[in-house]
Amino acid sequence: MSKAPTAVVTGAASGIGRALAEVLAERGSALHLVDVDATGLAAVGTAARAGGSGVVSTEVLDVASSDDMAVLAERTGAVDLLCLNAGVLGETMGAPWEASPQEWDRVLSVNLHGVVNGLRAFVPLMVQDGSPRHILVTASLAGGATWPGGGPYAASKHAVLAVAEQAALALSETAVSVSVLCPALVRSAMSPEGEEPREVASNALRACDEGVFAIFPEEWRSAVRQRSYRLADGRQPRLPVPD
Repeated sequence: MSKAPTAVVTGAASGIGRALAEVLAERGSALHLVDVDATGLAAVGTAARAGGSGVVSTEVLDVASSDDMAVLAERTGAVDLLCLNAGVLGETMGAPWEASPQEWDRVLSVNLHGVVNGLRAFVPLMVQDGSPRHILVTASLAGGATWPGGGPYAASKHAVLAVAEQAALALSETAVSVSVLCPALVRSAMSPEGEEPREVASNALRACDEGVFAIFPEEWRSAVRQRSYRLADGRQPRLPVPD
């Protein structure tokens, strides 16, 4: 009997994270679900166990803590799919100077440092044995296009998108591939309007299966084309081949 694929999902208590957990559970994956929201996480864990055949574990931890993520990686070992999804919106969506230093610190610590901490903890383990593995980073359309506002959230997602590109390039000669999810509005705690999280999660996991790098709403691809050809065509970044 083949071993069930393993996955870590951060920010699993709600929104896209919860939807990823539900879809992966239905696929039979063994799940490690983490969030700072203990109540929401417990509910998601119960639902995932009821909806799938894989083993589900939950742990309350803060992705902004490099120590927390290191302990998680030690406990799970190399996973087949690492979903670095945790994120917060922040209170200020206006000009950059309108947000307080405390808000900047909080948004960056979760949205950006949470991704970097996850990569730091898991990538060495995922690369080590040479098996095909995948990383899914949740960014945002707000990271691929720029408006007058957006506050710390938009800036953090631009940085997350850059980190995802860096990671994909750095891992281009390994068996570990990277996808970056850049949705527009998603119906969740962050927004009462937008796409259903389940649809976003299903499309993202399908793109991971197909080795797609950038996952953008189709109608926005031309708007992000100038940012990077990697984002426009969705292909996995590759390092230039020397002449």
